Amino acid sequence: MSIHVQVQFFARFRETLGTESERLEGTFATVEAVRQHLLQRGGVWDVLSEQSIMCARNQELCSLNEPVEQGDEVAFFPTVTGG
Repeated sequence: MSIHVQVQFFARFRETLGTESERLEGTFATVEAVRQHLLQRGGVWDVLSEQSIMCARNQELCSLNEPVEQGDEVAFFPTVTGG
């Protein structure tokens, strides 16, 4: 069954992709399924393939295996490093 999710991009991802958010429709079971859908676009979207990517569902940090449901907000952001 197709669902709608709102996807947010933060920090370097927002700059690279040239957008801060996007509404997607598809058959997404997990946050990882949303990410894979975006990665299929290729080009600049490959930035989301980073191993250390962080994500959130409905403003709560989660793993890529987190289930998604109709109307969820999914966010992707790079790992923050200190120096």
